[in-house]
Amino acid sequence: MTITKNNLTSLVDIMNRLREECPWDKKQTFDSLKSSTIEECYELIEAIGNRDFDNIKEELGDVLLHIIFYSKIAEEQKQFTIDDVIEGLNNKLIRRHPHVFGELKVAGSSEVVKNWEEIKRNEKGGNRATLAGVPTALPPLTKAYRIQKKAASVGFDWDNVDECWAKVREEMLEFEAEVKSGDTAKMAQEMGDVLFSLINCSRKYGIDPSDALEMTNKKFIERFNYIEKRADNKLNQLSLPEMEELWVEAKNKENR
Repeated sequence: MTITKNNLTSLVDIMNRLREECPWDKKQTFDSLKSSTIEECYELIEAIGNRDFDNIKEELGDVLLHIIFYSKIAEEQKQFTIDDVIEGLNNKLIRRHPHVFGELKVAGSSEVVKNWEEIKRNEKGGNRATLAGVPTALPPLTKAYRIQKKAASVGFDWDNVDECWAKVREEMLEFEAEVKSGDTAKMAQEMGDVLFSLINCSRKYGIDPSDALEMTNKKFIERFNYIEKRADNKLNQLSLPEMEELWVEAKNKENR
């Protein structure tokens, strides 16, 4: 992959002109762009999930646009430039890959991750909390996964997946006890613990829980759309057993 200086310069020049001449672009700020940045990232993730490479290319361009946009606003405020962003990233990648750009030897990818986290903590004077690098704005499912990975990187982890499943069963029993008590607030807390422990099991198997859940979301949508079509869009006129029969039919079609 080659990023030519002319291409990048042209992109920056286009942004400079947009900030000067376009009424909409001129009024944008860090805060006004935040929500659309999140939207663009989700659109990129969707394109990746669909393996739609034309769309992936387009969505990567949209994400890159936001990086250039934020950098231009920061430059106007005399904070930093796009060159500073790129230089900082270059330095970080070299610094955090001593096994590539230095003499350090590693046995595998797990050791790379461990070294990365240690280098990251040392960059903050060695006193950075392990979980400090987990963004607070992450969606809860992704945040739980990241929290667990961070904790595991410093040895706070179950020895094997059987211990994870034992924790799931323990949390399920605690949830069931709160259901019997009728305390909704405690039920919610225990359900959170159940979900957190399930995410931990997913992590131990090397499965990203967000990806796994999205596969199930898509599967449910496809099956539900099938039974709705078979019911001629009159699902409310079917009994639950009739809907379940169509659900099984949709499921069987997937296995052919």
